[in-house]
Amino acid sequence: MGITGSGGRLLGSGRVCDVYEIDAAWVVRRNREGWGDAHAEGALMEHVRRHGYPAPRVRLADSTRTELVMERLAGPTMLAACRAGAMDVEEAGRVLARLLRRLHSVPGRGTRGRVLHLDLHPDNVMLTPDGPHVIDWSNAEEGHPGLDWGMSAIILAQAAVGDEPIAGPARAMLTALLADPSDLTEAGLTEARRRRAAQPVMSRREIKLLGAAEELIRSLGARPDS
Repeated sequence: MGITGSGGRLLGSGRVCDVYEIDAAWVVRRNREGWGDAHAEGALMEHVRRHGYPAPRVRLADSTRTELVMERLAGPTMLAACRAGAMDVEEAGRVLARLLRRLHSVPGRGTRGRVLHLDLHPDNVMLTPDGPHVIDWSNAEEGHPGLDWGMSAIILAQAAVGDEPIAGPARAMLTALLADPSDLTEAGLTEARRRRAAQPVMSRREIKLLGAAEELIRSLGARPDS
């Protein structure tokens, strides 16, 4: 039985994971579907932390394939702060760009390129008193930074072309992100769209938005390098 068997209070739930309280300093994130490798994810988080990147601390000794024990961060997500009017959406886009660029300065652990988060969007950034911290590294791998820029752009654009209230703020955030001299590439954008469509949590409606999302990225002046 994992550490959540102790009956910690449920703090929040996402599409596939639940987060439980351990104490004032630590939480455990549990994958309801039983897939992924939380222990390997935690090891990568420790790697980027050693290079000064703002990711939560983890307790690898207490983590398993489905449960990740990590630091309990104080503060709202970037998305919640934008919705509450506590953070300007254009500033949020600029912060995302800085976080991407800073991450890609971290050397990979192998020979396949830089560390990529591949899910860096406003709901995966916690605004703590010590600054923004990036959470949910379950999709992370090593590769070319262009793919990471493509994933963040396509996620924001997908929200921007939808009919939810977040559409306008997402477009402004995307515009600010793309105003940065990014490492977005043609191959990265194409692969990001393919991966996004293949994600099992995507609904048919969300997948249908991807074509318009890619068009929006290009219409905003993004010219991916080859």
